[in-house]
Amino acid sequence: MNMKKQKGVVLFFSLIILLIMTIIGVALAINSNQSIRMAGAGSERVEAMVEAHGALDKVLATSAGTTLANIVTSQIIADDTFNVSSTLEPMSDGDVACQRSSAASGANLISCRRVEISTDASFGRNDMGQVSIVTGVEQEVLTGS
Repeated sequence: MNMKKQKGVVLFFSLIILLIMTIIGVALAINSNQSIRMAGAGSERVEAMVEAHGALDKVLATSAGTTLANIVTSQIIADDTFNVSSTLEPMSDGDVACQRSSAASGANLISCRRVEISTDASFGRNDMGQVSIVTGVEQEVLTGS
């Protein structure tokens, strides 16, 4: 074969194919990085939700009984363990009939006081994401004479 007649067509096509494969590889690497970021953000949100539930359970456990029944103004409880804050807000209803009572109270001796508890947890870069859990609690109290 005469080497002087070779034009380098195979070399040209192989360089084009190599360029296309490089572009595809870079695009896949960028897509993979974004998928990892999205998965991380989702796990941070789930973690913040678990922290908020944990702080809510802790507030309910520590405030049960007379503490919940005697709240007259808003209270903010910061929990450094979970990095969460909870707000206890007494409902303006005052003493009302209990929604879930196992025993009848014909003499109106038992009523309930309602408290709304909202727990907020932040997550993400610069704490830009926020998860809030709001729940209501009724505490039975003696009100009759």
